[in-house]
Amino acid sequence: MISSHTEISSESKEYTFSNADFERVRALIRKTAGISLNATKQNMVYSRLSRRLRTTGHTSFQSYLDDLEGRHSDEWQEFTNALTTNLTSFFREEHHFPILANFIRTRVQPVKIWCAAASTGEEPYSIAMVMSECAAAGAASSKLIATDIDTNVLETASSGVYSAEGHKGLSDERRNRFFLKGTGANVGKIRVRPEIRKLIEFAPLNLLADVYAVPMDLDVVFCRNVLIYFDKPTQQLVLNRLATHLKVGGLLFAGHSENFSDCRDIFRLRGKTVYERVDHRVDAAGVSSARLRKSVGT
Repeated sequence: MISSHTEISSESKEYTFSNADFERVRALIRKTAGISLNATKQNMVYSRLSRRLRTTGHTSFQSYLDDLEGRHSDEWQEFTNALTTNLTSFFREEHHFPILANFIRTRVQPVKIWCAAASTGEEPYSIAMVMSECAAAGAASSKLIATDIDTNVLETASSGVYSAEGHKGLSDERRNRFFLKGTGANVGKIRVRPEIRKLIEFAPLNLLADVYAVPMDLDVVFCRNVLIYFDKPTQQLVLNRLATHLKVGGLLFAGHSENFSDCRDIFRLRGKTVYERVDHRVDAAGVSSARLRKSVGT
């Protein structure tokens, strides 16, 4: 275990980064974004935040963090962006998409879907392609809201431009149907077709916010590989809030290593990491009636 006075920097590193600095970063990102950084992530934090020190002209982590906490500034967003992990791809966890397609076909059109961790856009565009494929009659009026706490990745997502190579999971058929091939200066790139892009509304959103600026009558929520970064109480708080926006019978798609079996009062397992919203009241504060009764001993 590292002593609170031990520095984890070396002579080869540009800045001194003490264990106290690291613990301070851990506390700030947990408070700001709900992310519980593992104690083994010192080097990752140093690598990502040292770039912010160079950009902002600070000569130490203590100075940077003092400035961050001492005033309201855009640097809070940059701090959060730097520490957010954005691993994604088209049709990642592909077993979810046939389930989504079958579900959409059973719903009254148009449908409303929320992708709560849009990252650089591959996930919401994958959802939009499925929407277009299986809801042709109502696809033009269907709505997909795609949010993320990281504003940098949202900018990439909203552009809909990607490298033409290296996108595992995107079939040639879908590439030809849903993308335009770049020419001239854009050779080697592909752009999502306008009819797919217009299905999606991109917006920043922090899952720790008191209010989510998304509809209250969603058919589907994708919140995959996000809650694994939260502790259990924060996971349960967010799950209850998600439930307030999801219709009874609607589906929640989770990540491959996420398990919400302790939320049976609001979600019922429907398939591999797919949960159905069950008919138990959840109030506007995101607290289920069953949990509320339990907490007050009634």
